[in-house]
Formats: sequence, C-alpha cells, structure tokens
Amino acid sequence: MPHVTAGDGVKLYYEEAGRGTPILFVHEFMGECRSWEAQLRYFSRRYRCIAYNARGYPPSDVPQQAEDYGFEHQRAGILAMLDGLNIDRAHIVGLSMGAFATFYFGMQWPERALSLTLAGIGSGSMPESRARFRQESEAAADQLLAEGWEKSAAVRVQSPTRVQLQNKNPRAYAEFLDLVERHSAKGSALTLKGYQALRPSLGDFTEQMAKCTVPALIISGDEDEPCLDASLMLKRHMPSAGLVFMPQTGHACNLEEPELFNMVCEKFFHQVESGEYRMRDPRATPGRIL
Repeated sequence: MPHVTAGDGVKLYYEEAGRGTPILFVHEFMGECRSWEAQLRYFSRRYRCIAYNARGYPPSDVPQQAEDYGFEHQRAGILAMLDGLNIDRAHIVGLSMGAFATFYFGMQWPERALSLTLAGIGSGSMPESRARFRQESEAAADQLLAEGWEKSAAVRVQSPTRVQLQNKNPRAYAEFLDLVERHSAKGSALTLKGYQALRPSLGDFTEQMAKCTVPALIISGDEDEPCLDASLMLKRHMPSAGLVFMPQTGHACNLEEPELFNMVCEKFFHQVESGEYRMRDPRATPGRIL
C-alpha cells in the first residue's frame, strides 16, 4: 500500500490518479480518502489527484496518544504529503476537519498552496459555540471508546447536518454509513480528543487572514448551520476568499451535490491557473450601505 511518512514517523496512506497540476484532497472526521471518489473520478481526467487518510484512519497509522493528533500534526500531514510526493505547490481541498487542516496549512505555508478550498468549515469556531463543541467532542470520544463505531455510526450519520444526504441519495447514504462503521474507534476518539476538541478557533487567525494572498474558496451548505457564521466571518476577513452557499445542502456537500461541488471547484481552479482570480477590491469592503 502506498504511504508517505510524516515528520514524527506516522505513515499516511494515500490514493492517486491522473496527471497534471496537483490537487490534494483532505477528508472530514467521518470520512477518509474514498469520500473523495466522485472528485477523483472527475478531476483525474485533467489533474493529478491525491487523497489520503489522516492519522488515526487505517490503513494510515493510529498513534496511541491524543497529543499525537493536534492541529500541528494535521497541518503537517498536508506538508508531508506534498514533500513525500515531490509536489512543490498544489490546490488543497479540505472538508470540515480537513478544511480546518487546510486552513491551518495555508496560514503556515502559503507558498506551498496554489489555492485553498475550505468546504464545511467552522463547527465550534464561533465564541458562543466553542465550549459546547469541546464538551460534545469529549463526550463523543468517550462513547466511541466504550461502544465502538458499530453502535455509534447510525446515530452520528443522522445529525441535523447529515440527514440531507439520506434524503437526497439513499444509496450514497448507505455507502457513507458502511464507510464510517469501518473506521478505527480508537483513532476517531483520539482525533476528537486531540484535534477536534482543542483546535484553535478560526477567529484566532484574523491577522493572518487579512494578509493572506493565496486564492481561497469557501463552500458551505445552507443547511450546515454550525458553519454559516464562520463561513461569512472568513469571507469578511480574507481578501483572497470567495464564498459559495449550496442550496438545501448539509455538511457533506461533496457527497450530497458532487456535480455542483465539482463545477464550482473546477471554475475556481481555472480562474486561479489563468490569472483571472482576483483579490477583493478594497472599494468593496463594507463601509456603507449605498
């Protein structure tokens, strides 16, 4: 199995298809590299596409301590993938947990990103939700360690931002549930404890956002309630960012609406590569109504 070794020795499994400008896909908490199948099939016609499993998601290694899952390790995993595959710069596409890692990566190593796509980003980032998100992450981790994914998966995939997939595409929903049930309960629990519960708020990076010149695209489902305010906050603070809301869509927007997701990303990549993508005109900064 193909692996790249991170700086701390953790091996990260990946899958690759296509040739051309690289795109690296970074999955969500309840996903893995196969969650990007619709994107790999589409974009590998013209791009070199790589999707990998984060630490804690077999066949990637599963470190045994929560401190080995912190946000520094998650963003360094992206760097390890680029270095290990001899990629100088790439379009980085992240969903949810993967979008946070993509964001942290872009703030730390902007010179390595052609663009940043931040989909479903923001859960637990706003001041009013941080404490609750941390408590829920800790509780979910304890439940996973006690019961495993076999008992927890069916409940988790019916959260308020997941039922949209079930309603739209029962087959895709069944495949999603099967995928989640196969995850490592230990790896997922430690990801919750070491990364999800403790990751820095997006609001802690407002100074870096204001200086960021890497083209960025923020994507959110309009029924992904925990991500709406955070998506708007990112748009307001990042002059390099565009924002797309997908109608009647929840959290896993790339699974719910793969054609729309691919279309939006493809146009964004084309604008970046052709030089058409522009920073926000300072005259467009909110200051007055008329």
